[in-house]
Amino acid sequence: MKISIIGTGYVGLVTGTCLAESGNDVICMDINPEKIEKLSAGIIPIHEPGLEELIKRTVAYKRLTFTTDMAQAVKRSNIIFIAVGTPPGENGAADLNYVLKAAGEIGTYMNGYKIIVNKSTVPVGTGDKVKAVIAGKTKHKYDVVSNPEFLKEGAAIEDFMKPDRIVIGAESPRAIKIMRELYSSLIRKGDRILVMDMKSAEMTKYASNAMLATKISFINEMANVCSSLGADIDSVRRGMGYDKRIGFEFLFPGVGYGGSCFPKDVQALVQTAKEQGMDTKMLKAVEAVNERQKAVLSDMIIAHFKQHKGEGSNGNGNGKALAGKTIAVWGLSFKPRTDDMRQAPSIVIINSLLRAGAVVRAHDPVAMDEARKIFKNRIMFAADGYETLRGADGLAVITEWSEFRSPDFRNMKKIMNGAVIFDGRNLYRRGELEKMGFVYYGIGRN
Repeated sequence: MKISIIGTGYVGLVTGTCLAESGNDVICMDINPEKIEKLSAGIIPIHEPGLEELIKRTVAYKRLTFTTDMAQAVKRSNIIFIAVGTPPGENGAADLNYVLKAAGEIGTYMNGYKIIVNKSTVPVGTGDKVKAVIAGKTKHKYDVVSNPEFLKEGAAIEDFMKPDRIVIGAESPRAIKIMRELYSSLIRKGDRILVMDMKSAEMTKYASNAMLATKISFINEMANVCSSLGADIDSVRRGMGYDKRIGFEFLFPGVGYGGSCFPKDVQALVQTAKEQGMDTKMLKAVEAVNERQKAVLSDMIIAHFKQHKGEGSNGNGNGKALAGKTIAVWGLSFKPRTDDMRQAPSIVIINSLLRAGAVVRAHDPVAMDEARKIFKNRIMFAADGYETLRGADGLAVITEWSEFRSPDFRNMKKIMNGAVIFDGRNLYRRGELEKMGFVYYGIGRN
């Protein structure tokens, strides 16, 4: 099929590349000439495992091209995906300016029947707005479809090529038939292509992300309760997870969720409901618990050094709780296998440590460049995890990268000034570390 993707952000680039890999002819269009120039030269703006290789292959086979020419992208395609950003406004509602602008330009350049697919995460009712905008620009026939994405950063290629389900929101039998054909190579069992009305499809995306965010906030809340009662959240989690009605997915306590989806989508759903006169108390609680959870690790670090005031290097400096202390940080991105720093818990934690007077030395396998844009020269960056530990008074583990899971603890103890580990992802076993002389703190662990 002839396909164009409007927007080469995370969703647009992955979607376009995977559709090209599936044998379609795909044009990825973006208004940013610098980004298009880099993509055409094989320079990928995001870190996503496997994406660079797929782009190079599909470009070499001439199934994937990049352009800034909207007219070309529209006229040469039968299916047009809108995959532009929907950033949150001041009240948390999704900003649809980019979506509606793209819809207007698509309508302007249409030269025949087109299927316009909303791939961006948009509030319920956006499909009708897109229809209205296009209707004001063209007399050609067209159909608008909602086709929300369910891509996990760090596993997006596999999620697209082997999806749990594909949601298609449409009323037109013609559009439904073509969309089914488009995805037939990815899902052999037709019962996992779920066809529904547009509003239900739009709501499915928000409801799915809100449910996953709720699981994360719930287990974090339980971890905090376990801490106060002397129970161990890891045991509790396993006791819960083997119940098939609950399961283990997204049931890992930590320092809160971040990224481009959960925070934005929960806020947008709260605002959408508010516009209908509804008070979504549960979703507000999910958001509040998550914001509070981001402070748990830094509070733990500050409390420890207040209790052990005077111990460690460099004295007590200016009287701040962490003055004279160096804290090593492992992990900066909001999750492993991505360089995405949007709403990352590390930002809240590190800023709190800095306010308390700490010197912070950090390492992340791929997010260092993005982190430098945020922290600039306020923290130090190390080439590897062990370099962060030299002379450090404590280690804060924030992102559960694989390389942090089985470190050389004996070597760590030798090079650290203070053998204290604040495990924000519960990667390590308290008993083993205490036998080696470490002081260990976890999330909800006793």
